[in-house]
Amino acid sequence: MKALVGGLALGAGLATIALIVLLYLLPGSRGLELEIYVLVVGGMATLTGVLAARRAFPVSEGSAIADALEEEPREAVAPPELERTERVLSMATSASFDLHFRLRPMLRDVAEQRLGDRRGLALDAGGTHVEEALGPDLWAIVRPDREAPRRRFGAGVEPEALRLIIERLESL
Repeated sequence: MKALVGGLALGAGLATIALIVLLYLLPGSRGLELEIYVLVVGGMATLTGVLAARRAFPVSEGSAIADALEEEPREAVAPPELERTERVLSMATSASFDLHFRLRPMLRDVAEQRLGDRRGLALDAGGTHVEEALGPDLWAIVRPDREAPRRRFGAGVEPEALRLIIERLESL
């Protein structure tokens, strides 16, 4: 900022010296010389103001509107249904109540759909074909006549057994 003001003072000083020399050499045209002097000093002052403003508020590289319209990368968010299913699977490994009343209906829906679409079998009809298709572990959970657990907080299904059950369901 000091350099800008110093440059303005130097320029105004040189313009003043030039005015004095012109007034001495051409004494009859004072009005025109004064107007030119005011114009030159005013132009230098305006230029100094513009340069000072540019230093105070530098020009950005891009447009603010373009920056605002640019999409920010979003963090991947798991779908709520996936989070719900993960909770149900976790609860089913710890309590028999959750296995029977939360996970079992989900497994039954998938098993019923897959058996019907891929093998032409009905889950609720039972029979040896359905039991063979599902395997003993999956059939024990999804069979229509499965009784509710007597102890709510009894042991659920082991995580490894649950993994095998889900793999069997996927392979239908």
